[in-house]
Amino acid sequence: MNESRSTIKMSTEKINDILSKIKTEKIVRVHFQFVDILGNLKSVGVPTETSENLKDFKEHLEEGVGFDGSSVLGFVRIAESDLVLKPNLDTFKVFPWRGENFSEGRLICNVLHPSGLPFEGDPIYVLKKAEDRLEEKLGKGMRYNVAPEIEFFLFEMDGEMTTQQIKTDVYGYFDYTPLYKASIALNKAMRYMQDLGLILYKDHHEVANSQYEINFKYDVAFETAINFIYYKLCLKTAALESDLYASFMPKPIFGINGSGSHTHQSIFNAKGENVFFDPDEEDYHLSDTARHFLAGQLKYVREITAVTNPTVNSYKRLTPGYEAPVYVCWGRRNRSALVRVPQDFPGKEKATRLEGRWPDPSMNPFLGFAVMLEAGLQGIMDKEKLRDSVEEDVYHFDDAKLEKFYIKTLPGSLGEAVELMENSKNKIARNALGDFAFDKLTEALKAQWDAYRIRVHQWELDKYLST
Repeated sequence: MNESRSTIKMSTEKINDILSKIKTEKIVRVHFQFVDILGNLKSVGVPTETSENLKDFKEHLEEGVGFDGSSVLGFVRIAESDLVLKPNLDTFKVFPWRGENFSEGRLICNVLHPSGLPFEGDPIYVLKKAEDRLEEKLGKGMRYNVAPEIEFFLFEMDGEMTTQQIKTDVYGYFDYTPLYKASIALNKAMRYMQDLGLILYKDHHEVANSQYEINFKYDVAFETAINFIYYKLCLKTAALESDLYASFMPKPIFGINGSGSHTHQSIFNAKGENVFFDPDEEDYHLSDTARHFLAGQLKYVREITAVTNPTVNSYKRLTPGYEAPVYVCWGRRNRSALVRVPQDFPGKEKATRLEGRWPDPSMNPFLGFAVMLEAGLQGIMDKEKLRDSVEEDVYHFDDAKLEKFYIKTLPGSLGEAVELMENSKNKIARNALGDFAFDKLTEALKAQWDAYRIRVHQWELDKYLST
């Protein structure tokens, strides 16, 4: 009873804080936001400009906002369309892009049935369940920490968005670009990110022309997934304000490097200790827990790739020769490996981690982190044995050498990835997502693959029309 009163008091205080900030910051509208099955940001705006608006808004903070779920990809049918957006009051932020005399805010929402029960297709609910399973299996207070390195392109566009119209810069890896148009957009985007709570620590030009990367600090999977979504929104907003276009397409231009989302992973216990670190392990300082986790991801990665790489274009990036991982193995300095163990430093035990190099920026981070955690957790529960690391360039292995090292390859297309996921005996993706979200995601990915597969593309016309 006391705990219930305490919770109500805390909620009341948070609501009053939000209402106070709305008046102080001249916020005219607050967006109740969520993501669909593919990770697209969705929003219902609620006006807050007048006292009558504020009265209704306060009620929405307490009870949520109803909306039509049948209009959202991967949600419910028309006959069962009513859903509710219940805001997480801790996620209130004022958007850093403002009008002349007004600003807008945002709240991240859980999607509920009108009964108050969680909606099974809500990606946020899926990830929270995955984090709960981690605590159930390994102990209370266990945290799955992740830090994605999200690469992207900044393009100048002339006319339609086609490859022929894309203008790229002339810079490459780590090049300094003083006062360049993109630098101005990047500076603005980074200010926006920091205003929304992302802790940034470095940025640089990537390998390909017009390709960049901004790194932000790790956090628990749920918080990082939110940061992943708003990282992209900040960049797209700042780019458009600078007459540029920010693209998170995994492979926008043939013949150059694509964009990945290398994901650094570790598990911390309730004491704040990194359970992936073992001071007595000489080669990599990886604990048995880390080795089993890594072995699980390598074992099950082919059947979760459709979630971490969910577009047709994702598999144009996953080809040998462009620094994208294709071969299922692990190593330390070997950047052709699927998972890398970055070099640790004395006194930096908390930095011991696994870098999954296969995901890309098109992934829904709530679902992607859920399946990555599930694969690793299954490896821990089964005490999966880890094969030896591979420190050679796997791109130069022939079939015989790949077989010698027991190295498999990732799926070569979205169609193959979906088939592997759907027909899996291990059911890692289904277990992580739940039946409802799994079926809805599979349906959406199949529709995407079919739309691409049956279309006649320009390459086919160039190749075959006149022969």
